[in-house]
Amino acid sequence: MRDEKLPIATRRDTARGLLAALGRRRALAVFAVLTLCAGVGAALVAPWIIGLMVDDIVAGGASMLPFGLALTASIAAGAGLTWAGRVLLARLGQGTIREVREAAFRTALAQPTARIEAAGTGDLVARLSGDVRAVGQVVEEALPAFLSALFSILLSLLGMGLMDWRFALAALVAAPIQVFALRWFLRRSAPVYREHRVVVAERGQRTIEAVRGVDTVRALRAEERHLERIAEASDEAIALEVRATRVRNDFNVFLNGAEFVGLSAVLVVGYLLVTGGQVELGAATAASLYFLGLFGPMGAVLFRVDELQDAGASLARLFGVIGMPSPEPREEGDLQSEAAVARRGAIEVDRLGFAHRPDQRDLDAVSMSAAPGERIAIVGASGAGKTTLARVLAGALPVGEGVVRHDGVGIEHWHPHDLRDAVVMLSQEPHVFAGTVRDDLALFSDADDERMKAVITQLGAGWILRLPDGLDTEIGEAGHPLTPGQSQHLALVRVALSAASVVILDEATAEAGSADSEVLDEASSGAIGDRTGIVIAHRLSQAMTADRILVMSDGRVVQSGTHDDLVTTPGPYAELWEAWTAW
Repeated sequence: MRDEKLPIATRRDTARGLLAALGRRRALAVFAVLTLCAGVGAALVAPWIIGLMVDDIVAGGASMLPFGLALTASIAAGAGLTWAGRVLLARLGQGTIREVREAAFRTALAQPTARIEAAGTGDLVARLSGDVRAVGQVVEEALPAFLSALFSILLSLLGMGLMDWRFALAALVAAPIQVFALRWFLRRSAPVYREHRVVVAERGQRTIEAVRGVDTVRALRAEERHLERIAEASDEAIALEVRATRVRNDFNVFLNGAEFVGLSAVLVVGYLLVTGGQVELGAATAASLYFLGLFGPMGAVLFRVDELQDAGASLARLFGVIGMPSPEPREEGDLQSEAAVARRGAIEVDRLGFAHRPDQRDLDAVSMSAAPGERIAIVGASGAGKTTLARVLAGALPVGEGVVRHDGVGIEHWHPHDLRDAVVMLSQEPHVFAGTVRDDLALFSDADDERMKAVITQLGAGWILRLPDGLDTEIGEAGHPLTPGQSQHLALVRVALSAASVVILDEATAEAGSADSEVLDEASSGAIGDRTGIVIAHRLSQAMTADRILVMSDGRVVQSGTHDDLVTTPGPYAELWEAWTAW
């Protein structure tokens, strides 16, 4: 499943999505473009004024003050309007990128966990961070420069045409070379940028895996192997960057040639027209200045295409995430799933099958049931299929074969939002969200401080209230440090505050030390309360208190019963109990 990369949108879908986002800011977009165009136009009045000044000097004029004032006004107006246009464009662009980023993040959160894990979290992180950053930089710098340059080119050609249509025609002599150069560049650069983004994502995935599993990597003395994998991906990224640089350098050669040909044509035409008495020297001067002024904008347009290509690749990756199938968000007043209206916590599983890979069945004809409020412990050796079963029950993995029902309704008929409200699952690696303790506990509940404090006390987590600032204590990576046991305890309080009717604990206290195990076991029981509980037990002391125990082996349920029944019956559970009590 790890080869199931996240999709990349087509050019058409990317353009459609971007235009839709810009369309929601149509007024700002029009105003920004008009302001920027006005600024460029005001600045381009300067060559025309210089041409008039040349003609005045040739005619024996003495006063330069009017021309100086006009030039100053033109430059000042151009600078002011261009600055305002860039600011408006930046506001437009950042607002649009924010919307795209939030849409991608929202869609990613709505995906089944298995889908994201199959693609690799590194790819998703690269898209929501690196790709967003790349697009943001283009919006702030490249896009305003590109549009300014484009307007400069169009208005300069218009100005040359007003002097004499043959000046504009001479300037266009360079166009075929530039068009050829641009098409050549796009054809060679686009695949390089797309491949570079993929390689960067793979490098990020390998780095994340090594960092997250650093203790395991060190224990297995596999540091060199992981460094080699990261270095291999880095070498691929560097090689692609070198290829891109070579393409840009070759592109620059074409551009310089086009500029030489175009300027030569304009100067020759100007000489012929002036000597033939068809235009004044000032007009030829202005036309030459207009073309010289095209060097920068033309280079900017063609070189900014490089950055726009990169941003386009990033946008395609972001819109690829946005385009992934996801449930429609529930609007206020929408009807809930039938079972969600009066959920009780009943579970039925009939001949459930599931396989991560075609050649390996993780679950094989599993059947079980849980009555509302019943607590079931699932035990078995590592790899028996316990976690896979728990994740299917929680909706994190799809049903491969058979049927899973919550409150009599097939799990596939539940709206995902309803299912998340009805079933809460806590793994052995609980996440501490950055923010205050109150923020962490309020993520899945609207409980007030009094309710939080009551549940904290009930679950024996009084240490939370003794933190430096109590519920206002900042936690997370940059906040007050928590031990693994405290992180698990906090997560159990969060579970207890939720309104779910089914609680699934997947070895939720496995990382606790011996000093914390008893406290966390009691907290686990309190977090479930009178709700239906499915406990993947890593300690048989947890199974002892369950209403019923399921023993799994090789993806099958091989025993079922109470602790007292199973411990006296020869079989896998009795063997596990004997081995566990021998410690």
